[in-house]
Amino acid sequence: MAYAAISSLMYTLEQLLKPNHSLVCPSSTQQHVESLYQNLSALQDFLDDTTTKDIETLKVIEKRIRNVVYKAEDRIDSSLRSIIVADHEDKRQKACTSFYEELLKVEQQVYFLNKEVMLIEFNNHGSKSAELARISSSLEKSTIEENTIVGMEDDFNIILDRVTTQTDELTVIPIFGMGGIGKTTLARKVYDDSYIRSRFDKQAWVTISQEYNERQMLLELVSSITGSKKETSDDELMEIVYRGLKGRKFLIVIDDIWSTKAWDQMQRTFPNDDNRSRILLTTRLKYVADYVNCPDFPPHNKSFLSQNDSWNLFTEKLFKKDSCPPLLVKIGKHIVQQCQGLPLSVVVVAGLLGKMDPTHDNWKKVEENLNSFFGTVSERCQSILSLSYNYLPQYLRACFLYVGGFPEDMEIDVSKLIRLWISEQFVKARSNKRLEVVAEEYLQELIDRSLILADKQWVHGMMRSCKIHDLLRQLCLSETHTENVVHVMNGKVLKAIDGQCRVILLSNYEEKYDYFPRHSSGIVRTFISMGVAFPKEMCSIISEFKLIKVLDVLPVLYDFSSVIPELVHLRYVAARIEEGLSLAKLRNLQTIILQRYFSRPTTLKQPVDIWSMSEIRHVDIQFPLYISNPVEAEQPLCLLNNLQTLYPYNSPFVEEIIRRTPNLKKLKILDISEHSDWAVILDSLSILQDLETLHIQNIDPMIISEDISLPNLKELNLSNTCIPWEVVNLLANLPNLEKLYGHAAFDGTDWKVDEDVVFHKLKYLRLYTCRDLERWELAAGSDNFPMLENLILFELPKLEEIPESIGEIMTLKFIQIEWCSFGVETSAKKIQQEQQSLGNYELLIKITPMKE
Repeated sequence: MAYAAISSLMYTLEQLLKPNHSLVCPSSTQQHVESLYQNLSALQDFLDDTTTKDIETLKVIEKRIRNVVYKAEDRIDSSLRSIIVADHEDKRQKACTSFYEELLKVEQQVYFLNKEVMLIEFNNHGSKSAELARISSSLEKSTIEENTIVGMEDDFNIILDRVTTQTDELTVIPIFGMGGIGKTTLARKVYDDSYIRSRFDKQAWVTISQEYNERQMLLELVSSITGSKKETSDDELMEIVYRGLKGRKFLIVIDDIWSTKAWDQMQRTFPNDDNRSRILLTTRLKYVADYVNCPDFPPHNKSFLSQNDSWNLFTEKLFKKDSCPPLLVKIGKHIVQQCQGLPLSVVVVAGLLGKMDPTHDNWKKVEENLNSFFGTVSERCQSILSLSYNYLPQYLRACFLYVGGFPEDMEIDVSKLIRLWISEQFVKARSNKRLEVVAEEYLQELIDRSLILADKQWVHGMMRSCKIHDLLRQLCLSETHTENVVHVMNGKVLKAIDGQCRVILLSNYEEKYDYFPRHSSGIVRTFISMGVAFPKEMCSIISEFKLIKVLDVLPVLYDFSSVIPELVHLRYVAARIEEGLSLAKLRNLQTIILQRYFSRPTTLKQPVDIWSMSEIRHVDIQFPLYISNPVEAEQPLCLLNNLQTLYPYNSPFVEEIIRRTPNLKKLKILDISEHSDWAVILDSLSILQDLETLHIQNIDPMIISEDISLPNLKELNLSNTCIPWEVVNLLANLPNLEKLYGHAAFDGTDWKVDEDVVFHKLKYLRLYTCRDLERWELAAGSDNFPMLENLILFELPKLEEIPESIGEIMTLKFIQIEWCSFGVETSAKKIQQEQQSLGNYELLIKITPMKE
């Protein structure tokens, strides 16, 4: 993670160069800061621009850069901390002098590092890593090929249809997915199928791999097309291929392609005679598949095997035509389940179990030692999977490795992951986009490279959670071991730390272990606890992490109010506190999540001043804390322009806060206190022209203006707001509203949606606990909700029926009814029946009857 190390130090220097920074550097010091920054930037450009086959040399360089930059950052941060915590002017002056001296040393070290790196020459004429790529490619084929398509029948039929379709023009059919998922096996089955071969005059198979070799590709094509192994110039080889295919109907398989550039060079070789020729292509990279595909045929995403198909593949590989002995079935299925549907893993498991006698005792030992067994499976698969990691651009590597630190099989919250990436300085600004948007693009890139799995989505299409396959997680852990990202898990002791590290605690603390040996020379920069417990002594240990930048101990039931204020380099903090605390020294905070530690009841409210934190992006401060009055801040006219998400629980100063956070994307106003000025507060929302998500709770009554102006609002969540139904119609004036959630939010017996009221983009409507609603009328029928996809009705005991025209909405996919009247249930069933009579079997209805 040399690239990420550079980014982190560059961020610190950027803060020092800002004119309004509290530690403004004298001009002489500033020159050295700028010089150091430029040298670091040159190193990062070097890593960005380096495209080499010589992976071994590159890793040596990265390790050298990482070690130097880590130590440089430690020295800079230690000196800065002394300045920040100095409580007398003489101490501060002494600390400033020390900082200047350290800066000069670091500047010199990085300068010479830069010179050293620029003199290094790569071996780009072939290397062990390039050979490994070829070996891994052939290993993958020999491991899972053998024309076995267990569980791929549907995939085969889809590709068969596309190959044999009646389209005349030359058609490219891409198959993409993660390494080991069976892309080559599927392509080989299609290629070897006798029915398909009979439809083509010429067939050829070429394997590309990571390092595209045009000459090798042409030689393979010439050999397949003409049977000749003639050695001649590349131009002549290309001419032979072109003439050999011209006027003939051909099927070409291009296996394991990694770049659009390779395709651009290859496609000139293939004539397009509008004779129904086909090119079948496999890749791990979705953007390559998107680049080559034809508009009528979207890329085929090769999916994981089901548990049943995984078992069938396993038994076919291990027992051939025999069945699995009944005594081994239960244990065997449990073992195969750990493969998570990856054919490569299933076949490797079958191979390993095939080397031992198939007895209950042997398999039981494997089941009892799954971690050790799958460690061996992982080792067998790493040479294949590591190709995807080695091909990653520098800016994605740290992001990918970080995901491996999360617990096995965990649904990873995307919003939290993005906040962590940003705080770790993994995300660089791109084309004036918000960092959160860039981070989302990073995540999508990792998904498109088949390294991360998209999991759940929000109704408006944004990703809610993601996952990582266990074998790829093991790859992360293997790589992070060399990158000093240390994971404490399963009660194991953390070894002495050498250099910086990030610690993610996955298992419960065991008191017999000394987790952080006092003789360790390392520096913990990140400490994250994943829902585990540890005793109070751990908190004193955390207080010793003087240079820590990310601290997430929210699941830990302990008061951290005395610890946090001294950790002055924090960029991310999530913890529980019992008393008020000062964050005055924590000027670099980007994410603050503070919740109450319930050791004793309290009604005492404590203000938290965030108004000096120019870098803050996410604030979630809960009772008994509240955000202080910005008017009384040290800089009362300040604006927190970077703040994206804000939850001002029970703050008496909501209006003032909103007026100083103009770029908010997400706002939650959750209040149980009484305000006499709610109209003024709601009016102030019009300042937030970029707001996308708004949650409002416990405002009674909530007043909505006819000229409501929130042009980018996509999601509105209302609870206990008592809005009259005729006023709800005004929400249709929100032009981009996609999701409307109302929980005891609306008041009255009749909701008549007038003809001119159109919720143009609303996709999701949930009405929850509207106990007085009796009648719902749509004057314009389906045109009132032209884009609705999901309708959720919960606890509407008096509603007579759902408007019949709801069923006519062309986009409607799902109606869910819970604890509503019998009339609502009947009308929902009637809507479904009418749609089915018109040939629409896509509309799903789910009904949970009312409790008696």
